[in-house]
Amino acid sequence: MATQELLAGGWTKYHALTPEDQNVFNEAIHGFVGVNYKPQEVSTQLVNGKNYRYKCLASLPGASQVVWEAVVEIYAPIEGKPHIVSIHKI
Repeated sequence: MATQELLAGGWTKYHALTPEDQNVFNEAIHGFVGVNYKPQEVSTQLVNGKNYRYKCLASLPGASQVVWEAVVEIYAPIEGKPHIVSIHKI
């Protein structure tokens, strides 16, 4: 684990998703409808749990030619299910 990941409150640089990062994203986004999000990179912040900022490619279902970038923010508590905090188009 990188030193920067151990610092409470500090965000890591954006990096490729680990299998754990992908699992957190999949669990939080499960059941979300209206837009498809495909994570490209992630930045994390260690708090009482863990915050995630996923840089994603977003598209409307069935309209794959319309694509934009978005940041999906997710909070994963120490105990309990990760959930979406916010989504911002960039």
